[in-house]
Amino acid sequence: MEKIYNKLVRDNIPNIIKSNGENPIIHILNDEEYKIELEKKLNEEYQEVLNATGKDRIEELADMLEIIKYLAKLENATLDDVIILANAKSSKRGAFNDKIFLEKVIEKSTQ
Repeated sequence: MEKIYNKLVRDNIPNIIKSNGENPIIHILNDEEYKIELEKKLNEEYQEVLNATGKDRIEELADMLEIIKYLAKLENATLDDVIILANAKSSKRGAFNDKIFLEKVIEKSTQ
């Protein structure tokens, strides 16, 4: 019996599959395929975050962070670079601590 996955997996998954007596069929992605599959994986992990709670949600957030790390690497940046930028944006524009929900903006009249 075959199980079709057609998705990016972590580096050790093929060896784990082999240790279970199964035969993984894999190929190595080129850079463009890799970028596309990382983006798909980010969306997959995002959906899992939305559906998880408690400790499971933290684990899914960690998976998202791992994907973000490698998307940053494709841009010649590190996760630390992303975090530094996020902190700078928080300093300049604020964070999300105050739970502010902007309903609308009433423009000044030009009379």
